[in-house]
Amino acid sequence: MRNDKQIRINIKMSQQQPRKEGHEEGGFKHAVQGDMTKTKPDTAKTQKGAAATKNERPSDSVAGQVVEKPEEKERKVHKLVEEVEQFSQRAPVNMMTSASLVQETGGGGSSSGITIGEALEATVLTAGDKAVEWSDAAAIQAAEVRATGRTNIVPGGVAAAAQSAATLNARATKEEDKTKLADILVDATSKLPADRAATRRDAEGVTGAEMRNDPNLTTHPGGVSASVAAAARLNQTNNATN
Repeated sequence: MRNDKQIRINIKMSQQQPRKEGHEEGGFKHAVQGDMTKTKPDTAKTQKGAAATKNERPSDSVAGQVVEKPEEKERKVHKLVEEVEQFSQRAPVNMMTSASLVQETGGGGSSSGITIGEALEATVLTAGDKAVEWSDAAAIQAAEVRATGRTNIVPGGVAAAAQSAATLNARATKEEDKTKLADILVDATSKLPADRAATRRDAEGVTGAEMRNDPNLTTHPGGVSASVAAAARLNQTNNATN
């Protein structure tokens, strides 16, 4: 009798033991609670490692490009503003044709110098209070595609913002409700996925776009095309002296 009783006890104890193969057959869905708990530290470690990798990325690069020092960019922008103002006094931009606006830039391109993005930022200082019109939006789009090398505008970029502003401004009844160039072009260089030094061809393209979309076929003094043309002139002068 004692043997039969001992056998029954052993059978009952073996039935109460957890089946290890349940974890292998059912995966996480049928895993015991203890196994699920063991996976949590590994997941946390993985997330922590991913965060560390993200934080290790260089903070001084944008889209694979080294960001220019703020003081250097500021110096170039202010130099460009002076050039725009001086050139506008010698020959009012709104009375000039596309060819005469850039005739002093010379030919050829430059690999360094004042960029198109910096020229857009200079416009904030020379014509920032101007309400955005279709001619401005066209000039900004022409500048953006030349800076980036793309055939279409950048989603959420300065060109897209300028087009939206021009549309809204055309419907606005009060001047104070209109979006200004400064609202669109502030920190323009940081909104461009790529940028490069302005050349004569860039100036011609931007100026032509602004004029074609202006009711009077003119450009605005100190506007987008004037800034890009001034940047091209300065770059050409610097290349000639170097």
